[in-house]
Amino acid sequence: MTEKKENPKIRKGLIFSSIFMLIAGVLVWFYPDTALLAAALYLGTMFIIGGSGYLADFYLLRSGWLLAVGLLNIIVGVILILNLGITAASLPVLLAVWILCVGVIQIAFGVDAGSGGNPAWKWLVIAGFLGIIFALLILGYPVIGVFAVSTMLGAYFFLYGCLGIAEYIEMKRNATK
Repeated sequence: MTEKKENPKIRKGLIFSSIFMLIAGVLVWFYPDTALLAAALYLGTMFIIGGSGYLADFYLLRSGWLLAVGLLNIIVGVILILNLGITAASLPVLLAVWILCVGVIQIAFGVDAGSGGNPAWKWLVIAGFLGIIFALLILGYPVIGVFAVSTMLGAYFFLYGCLGIAEYIEMKRNATK
């Protein structure tokens, strides 16, 4: 019995979304302030949607905690959206605090992994220290944070688009075999 190899279906939406992401990445690099405003709007919207989910769970489970978290998320989301400029300006600081916390956790985990005999512990500790330095730079010089966030966001979008295009090309090449 011979095994028939199926050709993968080529997703046309992939090429369009990938090109869109590639273009979005370039636009983020040229318009970092607008990108931060869009990220702030997205963040506020996600808080409102998440809060609505908690409220739906509250009605199902009748838990006061779910009600409290749901209302808090919605209130924070509305505040973020009504104050987009402040939200956008504070994103680098929020990111820096997060990076600082992750750095401390990486160092602690690396030290623990090292005492357990894991040979890769040094890399965790180095990554943790670099994260802490990066976070302190952003906290000390918030303008660096604005450019860091927009540069990284643009790079992510651009690379996401490039990889999606590469995936599309690979699928198209395999479909013709």
